[in-house]
Amino acid sequence: MNNEITIIITISLLIFATPFISKITRLPTSVLEIILGSIAGFMALLPHIELFELLAEFGFLYLMFLAGLEVDLKKVFTTQKDIIYKGLLYLATLYILAFAISKYMKFSDIFIVVMPLISVGLIAALKKEYGKNLTWLNISMIIGSLGEVVSIAALTLVSAGLQFGFGIKFYETIFYLSMFLLLILGAFKFLQILFWWYPELKTTLMPKIDSEEQDIRLSMALLFIFIAIMLYLDLEVAFGAFIAGIFIATFFEHKKALPHKLSSFGFGFLVPIFFIYTGSSFKLSALTMEGLLLQALLITVLMTGIRIIASMNFIKILGLKDSILFGLSHSMPLTLLVAVATLAYHTKSIDEFHYLAFILASLFEVLFVMIAIRLLQKKENITKNEKT
Repeated sequence: MNNEITIIITISLLIFATPFISKITRLPTSVLEIILGSIAGFMALLPHIELFELLAEFGFLYLMFLAGLEVDLKKVFTTQKDIIYKGLLYLATLYILAFAISKYMKFSDIFIVVMPLISVGLIAALKKEYGKNLTWLNISMIIGSLGEVVSIAALTLVSAGLQFGFGIKFYETIFYLSMFLLLILGAFKFLQILFWWYPELKTTLMPKIDSEEQDIRLSMALLFIFIAIMLYLDLEVAFGAFIAGIFIATFFEHKKALPHKLSSFGFGFLVPIFFIYTGSSFKLSALTMEGLLLQALLITVLMTGIRIIASMNFIKILGLKDSILFGLSHSMPLTLLVAVATLAYHTKSIDEFHYLAFILASLFEVLFVMIAIRLLQKKENITKNEKT
């Protein structure tokens, strides 16, 4: 009971205080929540009891759901073919570079999956800070959405491989995942036609004037249904949460305030618990481990470097500076990096040293990349002001 009371009080104080500290330090709240969580964990204020772990896991799933809300498939399908082609080439370049580096440096095979990871969560934060009129940022969100689908699919396959081995069960997982994706595409096409013929169905399911919060009820129902489907198929549940978010964003665009309502609840309560839990699992004493800081910095440099190199595929469209900004914006896969590292550590595919290095690298990436983007964007704004 004492542990539960301590956890409740600690989490409450951290969730409340983080935004104020963020304004002072100019650091993203997610980074601060991990840092403060690690400090609280070091002080034995956040023991890992079952309830805390359950809330943290659901916080991660809700975060993936919110990431899906950033993906409108209609916009993706209407994007210029040239941009989609270069985006696919960009993603292919990431995996080729990751494979070559992992083999050359004799890293574990898990690095081939980890290094190209892309998550749009912090890209959404960039759009909030810099607006929605920057070309490189808009293209970054579109290609990042494709990259996140690829990343989560890779996470699903790796999860199956690590848990069940690369035998019959693994190939069953590939089959189920392929069938699931085909069914999802079929469902999207069916709903697109259905809502085109009967547009009133949208407002029936989610009324514009909604005193019963029917939009949130349907959103939560879809989230849990997709989680249940993934559990039944033995697939990565985070993928189901992500797909549920895409459904909402694609077919219920008339509910302009819905993403804000859902994200306000998530980022105000559930998601911070996940980041605080992640921080509490990082041992501050590990910073004294020989070579840990260097390993984390190496991972940070490699993951950022391959994205900048791959982003040169867009140089004819965006120019050099905006191509670099594009690559940097994909260099903060905080949530997925933590998820894959945790999974690999629990299945003993990596040791504690590399697990801690990945967690530390995820923080370094956000810190360094946010600063780099701010400096480059600020320099661009100064140049524009001088010209005018």
